[in-house]
Amino acid sequence: MQTAWFSRPVTVSVGVTGSIHHLSNTQQAIELLTTHWRDAGSPKHQSALRACRRATTGDIAPDIARAALVEAAREAHILIE
Repeated sequence: MQTAWFSRPVTVSVGVTGSIHHLSNTQQAIELLTTHWRDAGSPKHQSALRACRRATTGDIAPDIARAALVEAAREAHILIE
């Protein structure tokens, strides 16, 4: 498994205090998606998690996983644009 880097970070605000996270790669995204996600289990969340995992194995480009992560973050209302 390799760390797949995004072309630019995805910035999200999570937790009760609104902690800001700048996700630069798939490993960071997977950790957030599996531990601190507001809408865990939604179709977009599952799609983003699956895409990030596939990017770490080289099956898809990191920016495809990034796009799925952005959509999931937007759905969860945590994306900072």
